[in-house]
Amino acid sequence: MPSTATSQHFGPSPVECRDTDHYREEYIESFVDKWDELIDWESRAESEGDFFIRALKERGARRVLDVATGTGFHSVRLIEAGFDVVSADGSAAMLAKAFQNGRRLGHILRTVQSDWRWLNRDVHGRYDAVICLGNSFTHLFNEHDRRKALAEFYSALNHDGVLILDQRNYDAILDHGYSSKHTYYYCGNDVSVYPEHVDPGLTRFRYAFPDSSVYHLNMYPLRKAYVRRLMREVGFQDIQTFGDFKETYRDDEPDFFIHLADKTYMPPR
Repeated sequence: MPSTATSQHFGPSPVECRDTDHYREEYIESFVDKWDELIDWESRAESEGDFFIRALKERGARRVLDVATGTGFHSVRLIEAGFDVVSADGSAAMLAKAFQNGRRLGHILRTVQSDWRWLNRDVHGRYDAVICLGNSFTHLFNEHDRRKALAEFYSALNHDGVLILDQRNYDAILDHGYSSKHTYYYCGNDVSVYPEHVDPGLTRFRYAFPDSSVYHLNMYPLRKAYVRRLMREVGFQDIQTFGDFKETYRDDEPDFFIHLADKTYMPPR
């Protein structure tokens, strides 16, 4: 059941709250109800264009597992583009909202509540693509958890499948400070998002809405090279990284990195 808590709790010292499992308590129902104000589906669709649809179609993908469906934005977009989609999330509140959004737009989402670390226990079958979007992977604070999740994604893919995973540009945040116009991902008007605390093991984001409500998310600041290395060590071989949907960029420019990691085996020459 979705969390009915009325406020978030991070303990007596919020910046010391660095537990992977805490995400369940962060996505309380009142925060989830405001999530679409943050995203603004129409503006986000316009800003990202057909990047994900094109990438999937270029690889001949048909069956897609959206493992961080959130309120359903990408699941709905992919369904409307003709893909066969299963929508998973660890947050029951997010899944409930995603299902409601799908119904409102004329779709019945196939939803599964699942923790990535045990993904293949809860989600059956193999997929042409696994997508993990919305900076979601940074909820994993423990390296063992990150490796386990990537291994589960790898296992859920067909032999020539692709993992598409995005993340904030934490390299720029850690090295140069935070600067963002929220051009691509967080398109909502009058919503303030910024990290109120940053250190090598935590980025604590503050989300303020027009009704004066404030929420927080504690996330691990993943560096781009580290994520790419973990992907390779799990077994992905060909990894492309885009910056704000562009193939060419300076590392300090993008708000987000998008990794496309192909499972296709390439024997050594």
